Amino acid sequence: MDPHCPRLRQPVQLHPGPARLPVTWGFALTTALADWYLFALLSIPALALARRHHFDGAHWRRSLAVHGLAGAIFAVVWVVLRVGVELWRSRDRLPVFYFGEMFHWTLVRSFYFNLLVYWVVVGASHGVEFYRRYREREMRAVELEKLLAQARLQALQAQLNPHFLFNTLNGISTLMHRDVEAADRMIVRLSELLRRALENVGTQEVPLRDELEFLRSYLEIEQVRFGPRLTVEFVVPPDLLDVPVPNLILQPLVENAIKHGIAPHKAAGCVEIAARREGEMLVLSVRDNGAGNTPATATGAGLGLANTRARLGHLYGTRHRFEAGPLPEGGYAVHVGVPLPPASPAPAPPGGSPIARPPRDPVVRVEA
Repeated sequence: MDPHCPRLRQPVQLHPGPARLPVTWGFALTTALADWYLFALLSIPALALARRHHFDGAHWRRSLAVHGLAGAIFAVVWVVLRVGVELWRSRDRLPVFYFGEMFHWTLVRSFYFNLLVYWVVVGASHGVEFYRRYREREMRAVELEKLLAQARLQALQAQLNPHFLFNTLNGISTLMHRDVEAADRMIVRLSELLRRALENVGTQEVPLRDELEFLRSYLEIEQVRFGPRLTVEFVVPPDLLDVPVPNLILQPLVENAIKHGIAPHKAAGCVEIAARREGEMLVLSVRDNGAGNTPATATGAGLGLANTRARLGHLYGTRHRFEAGPLPEGGYAVHVGVPLPPASPAPAPPGGSPIARPPRDPVVRVEA
């Protein structure tokens, strides 16, 4: 071996041998920094090439050939630049080295390491790109799931509107043969109710106050139909009136209570609509004093109950509660629990079972 040839103490470092010139810490540090600064400089075109030629498509063989050639060019260009930098840094040192000698030894010692650096850069670029695409697909999937849930909710809500309208028109047609004036009043109130319903088309949540106002308009129609046979009681604390609840969540439950608990009997009946806090939930209750279980309520197959359960599942996932069943003293009760907004939870009153009468104090009672 020619003693005048440069020797590489590290695979990618250039400096004269220790017998010729002492190596200081500063010299070693600047030598190492020069190595990695050049790698950083050459990583810019390598990253651009990696973004353009991926291995995830049908042309992966062409991309492999492109990167194989680019890796060799990367390794050789690094050697050329590194030797040039070293010659400039050693211009005032002895002995004098020539470009050909240094290029040969540096290429032999560092070529495979340079190839490894190139493929690490390409691999990192592909990893970042794959992660970015994964996140985009994940976000698109979440957005599509959200749109699908909204479409299902709108479909469920659209089922409720014709169902309610059909039942109301059926009641009007029955009254036309007995009491024309009452039927006329029902038509007027039905138009007002439909106007209210159209104002909230596409809205999934409304304040409890608005939901109760809509329910009162509906109950005015039923009051014309049933007269003194129907008594309605609201048990709602005033501090819950601004809590958001699903739009049209109470109307099908009240309609179900009237249809199965009040209409089949000649005696007067009562429907109670109540709201209360239970921990971090708002619990809405609809109960009647009718016969309790009927074939429809026993199976839970009524459209109102089925749609309510489905809407709650789409809106809140597992963060909801739906319970329905007969009361020990007679009648039927449905309880719906929805999560309270983060700023509004309050301690729940102690005691009470899922099918028990809601707490009475403090409450606001309004008899329709």
